[in-house]
Amino acid sequence: MLKGKKILLGVTGSIAAYKAAEIVSLLKKKGAEVFVIITESATKFIQPLTFSTLSGNPVIDNLFSANDKMVVKHISLAEWADLILIAPATANIIGKIANGIADDILTTTVMAFKAKVLFAPAMNKNMISNPLYKQNVEKLTSLGYEFIDSEYGRLACGETGEGRLANIEDIVDTIEYALTFKNDYQGKTVLVTASCTREPIDKVRFISNYSSGKMGFALAKIARARGARVILITGPTCLPAPKGVTTVSIESAEEMKKAVFECFPEADIIISAAAVADFRSRKAFAGKLKKEKNEKPLIELERNPDILYELGKKKGDKILVGFAAETENLEANALKKLKEKRLDLIIANDISAKEAGFGSDRNRASLINSKGIARELPLMLKIDMAEKILDEIIKIK
Repeated sequence: MLKGKKILLGVTGSIAAYKAAEIVSLLKKKGAEVFVIITESATKFIQPLTFSTLSGNPVIDNLFSANDKMVVKHISLAEWADLILIAPATANIIGKIANGIADDILTTTVMAFKAKVLFAPAMNKNMISNPLYKQNVEKLTSLGYEFIDSEYGRLACGETGEGRLANIEDIVDTIEYALTFKNDYQGKTVLVTASCTREPIDKVRFISNYSSGKMGFALAKIARARGARVILITGPTCLPAPKGVTTVSIESAEEMKKAVFECFPEADIIISAAAVADFRSRKAFAGKLKKEKNEKPLIELERNPDILYELGKKKGDKILVGFAAETENLEANALKKLKEKRLDLIIANDISAKEAGFGSDRNRASLINSKGIARELPLMLKIDMAEKILDEIIKIK
């Protein structure tokens, strides 16, 4: 997605400056052309030679210097780049730009730039919680600048808290999405459910299924990249929460139902990608069910609430999307579910198919709209399928 894209990376005076070298390396691997602007204070932490070697381009550190590859003035840089990323971004550089100060090559270039600017902050936890810093972030956000939130963890000072530079892959993902997707979901709130539910039998056992959450997480990630405010309600999973997404973790179907209906009023679009258990134990044992005392234990099951059906009854003008995971009669079963649950779109997939379905990174599916018209999607990565599904949803009036 980054092949041929022109990225201007601003590196400022944080101990995390060394991580910017990894950003350059990853951007180059993905086919981007990168120029680095380094501030004077950043050179105290990392040498410009590192960046010129990794980028294959001269490092820009002076407002008035020139080189044989391009005229490194702030105007020509601003006209050359598709996107500016400042990583790590210190409180100082954020404060300068927020208040219109342009006293070096980086700040003057940002001032002259008309496309997207991303900040990836890195600083001490006390600085990031300072009201003046927060005020600067709010001001820049209101003007269209974007921030890649820092992480919680161990800081250079030895303390633990907010302020660590975001994960490098998350930063590069954000760049990819910023340069690939249009903001066609801007102003919309998308509620996504993902993964499985667990229904307890006793304190150590439960009823569940093989859903990993990969499809739901991919949908949440791409919806966020396309400008939506995203609420992700997920059952147990080992997947990291997508950046910029409000994530709610649940265990059982009842917990899923409660969370969904609490968030339902805020949502414009609901995508039910979770594989909610159809049944639960009528009575969960208080302790551990011992096999010595129960050679043939009888577990009586009862139906779980049908969350999607209940949503269909009260959806109003909201868009409701469901999934049909089947092993036979795929289209017939999907159409039945589409009608009964008053869905606007259903994604039907054969979970017995090779290289697709639960746990896999890939899927093939049929997208069936409310008129019964199907669109077949071949085997592809779930992240790519998420894009196709969201393309279909945005067409729904």
